[in-house]
Amino acid sequence: MALEVKKPGLATTVQDLGRPGYYHLGIPLSGAMDQAALIAANLLVGNEAGAAGLELVFMGPELLFRDDAVVAITGAEMPPKVDGEPQSTWKAFTVKAGQTLSFDYLRKGARAYLAIAGGIDVPVVLGSRSTYALGALGGFEGRKLAEGDVVQTGSAGSSTAAGRSLSPELRRTDAEPARLRMLPGLYWHRITEAAGQKFFADTWKVAPEADRIGYRFKGGTPLEFVPREPPFGAGSDPSNIVDACYPYGSIQVPGGTEPIVLHRDAVSGGGYFMLGTVISADMDLIAQLQPHKPVQFIEVGMEEALAARAERTALLDRIRAALA
Repeated sequence: MALEVKKPGLATTVQDLGRPGYYHLGIPLSGAMDQAALIAANLLVGNEAGAAGLELVFMGPELLFRDDAVVAITGAEMPPKVDGEPQSTWKAFTVKAGQTLSFDYLRKGARAYLAIAGGIDVPVVLGSRSTYALGALGGFEGRKLAEGDVVQTGSAGSSTAAGRSLSPELRRTDAEPARLRMLPGLYWHRITEAAGQKFFADTWKVAPEADRIGYRFKGGTPLEFVPREPPFGAGSDPSNIVDACYPYGSIQVPGGTEPIVLHRDAVSGGGYFMLGTVISADMDLIAQLQPHKPVQFIEVGMEEALAARAERTALLDRIRAALA
């Protein structure tokens, strides 16, 4: 079973739930930026939650199906069409052999997820089919899809059925402005108390430089640093440190001006101080932020972060139960 890429879209890549366990070697997690959306798409078409699908960014591809397939689109509101006929998102539907799946303009969000019954069949690299384009690793030849590519798909299981949908109450809704909860980090002491208060009080906006490596935010007040004697090897810029590891979701602020939240394809270490870390429960939300979207950072403690993670896990359990 296969599909042919007639138009690739802006940045269409193969992604599953990622390849944890290699960050210490400089190989990032990769995988879907909106994990919950990919899981929902897979469950809609009868796949395992972690099957490989396609991540579509801002503009969808045009795909010619060589075989009958059941598919589902979740995440961003990027309405699909089969031979020009509109289809619903968050619902499994059939594409017949010889038909073309395309997409209307983006209505909401930033990244949509296309699951195909049987999954995308590309080689497993370090335990994952996900694309890490910066390292030319995994996915379809280690890169985003291009015109003329023929992508293999797996065989659909017995649970595959068109018509299943996910009710709106099981889909995450976005606030305005978006609220990203974060834990202050090991280097929080490097800024003044007034700067920390202002950081949380300000409304930031997503900068155009927002991708799988990291999301940059602009428009807030530059940070004021506590005076110090620079340690050997850190350099004179107060935002620099002696090199350290970067956690997934960590927030670095080069020059103290524009925060960057590191995402699925981020490097694993470097020489910028980390203001804190966005909690795991809110990392999916970042994937759906468009440039210029207003955002506020909300300070939380570890107890609140763990409670949010439990709430997210419970939501995914409800999705699994609804689509069982």
